[in-house]
Amino acid sequence: MPTTPLRSPRRPHPRRRVPRSPVRRRRPRWAVRAATTLSVVLLAAAGIGHSVISSLDADIARVDPFKDMKNRPQAGHGMNVLLVGTDGRDRITAAERHRYRLGGAPCHCTDTIMIVHISEDRERASVVSLPRDSYAETPPHTDQVTGKQHHGHPLKINAAYAEGGPQLTVRTVEHMTHVKIDHYLEVDFTSFMKTVDVLGGVKICTAKPLKDSYTGLDLAPGAHTLMGGEALQYVRSRHADGSSDLGRMKRQQRFLAALVDRATSSGILLNPLRFRDVTRAVLGSVRADRGFGADELLDLGRAMRTFSPSSSEFATVPIGQMGYLVKGIGSTLKWDPVKSPLLFRALRDDKPLAATARSLDGRVARVDVAPQQIRVQVENGTHTAGLGRRVDRALAAVGFRTTRQPVSAADPSARRTVVAYDPRWDRSAKSLATALPGSELRAVKGLGATLKVIAGADFRQVRTVRAVDAEQGEFGVVRGDEVGCP
Repeated sequence: MPTTPLRSPRRPHPRRRVPRSPVRRRRPRWAVRAATTLSVVLLAAAGIGHSVISSLDADIARVDPFKDMKNRPQAGHGMNVLLVGTDGRDRITAAERHRYRLGGAPCHCTDTIMIVHISEDRERASVVSLPRDSYAETPPHTDQVTGKQHHGHPLKINAAYAEGGPQLTVRTVEHMTHVKIDHYLEVDFTSFMKTVDVLGGVKICTAKPLKDSYTGLDLAPGAHTLMGGEALQYVRSRHADGSSDLGRMKRQQRFLAALVDRATSSGILLNPLRFRDVTRAVLGSVRADRGFGADELLDLGRAMRTFSPSSSEFATVPIGQMGYLVKGIGSTLKWDPVKSPLLFRALRDDKPLAATARSLDGRVARVDVAPQQIRVQVENGTHTAGLGRRVDRALAAVGFRTTRQPVSAADPSARRTVVAYDPRWDRSAKSLATALPGSELRAVKGLGATLKVIAGADFRQVRTVRAVDAEQGEFGVVRGDEVGCP
């Protein structure tokens, strides 16, 4: 490619913008416009023209998730995009439905919810996953289907979409996180598959077999390049291991990191023609707010040209209580009342999530198995009334999956707290015992996957623990280069 500027007789007086400084950490509005103009000029020089640039906007289906919204959170620094994945499958062929196990009627709810924060200097992307079964409370709103006026009420966060569409989804997320959402991007099964296919597939690695009869996922250990349909199986699977939705979110984060790596390392963002083709293929099957247009996409694409996997970081909202039962709703996940506000404050303040996680880990013990993966039945081994409930609540507060129904032990004279376990779950037992300082480990053959805690007279407190493997935990912040293939 020639290094001299391209000149055209049709543009006798091209305007040039000269940056005042080679590096600017914070871009004023005129600089953003300058970057956008430069991107447009590059595309025009490649023979694409302004009409094609404008057509990018026409390719995007529009929604208005911010209509008549009041009392919104104060804007922070950087840009926050609410990325929503729905289970829409209207444009998927019958053969694809059969091959990728996409039968059945869609629930018209959000299968995936992520807040994607792009730092103000455009050098970092922070992605926070909001579990679909999170306990949420909606603000007052009008039902999208019936027109009925609703007061705020509890639900699972993924049900907000079915009840009030994108607008209630945005309002509920803002209400729960106090993070102002700047843009809304909705991706269904079809657009997800097309994105992966147009990139030529995405490489992921797994250290153990992943098999899920519900989605048809069947991956042997090793590296795999997944095309659209296989990638959809990978990010949808909830039964590939024992971690259910939390494990699925980790796979989604791993895949998104690999997707960023593919987009930034393949030269697509440096090639105006390829960038146009990829953008048009992707945007032809997504929905976005009216302010998310070609200018924003080009500016974001230009910023991402300096991205690498290490520029991205991923986290999940800290879970305070698993299996929180709500009448009429069922089992939900309740966010940690201390850790989750700190996470969202980091987004508002445009701070790296890893720094926030480190500050919370100061006195946290490391264990092999995350408490979110350990099921526990608590028994009161003393005559002290209410001790079982106290131990159960304390374990649940740090993430253990307690039954929430403590019982009395057969022998009420226990002096020392005991962790009873099946020898097949010895690693989980050691993790649980670490959370109960001074407790005794006792192997019981045939006990099964649910561990038993017999609270003794020596019980004083439950210690916070976290998995050594950051990907097991609910607030384990990892960078994109930490979850990619070695």
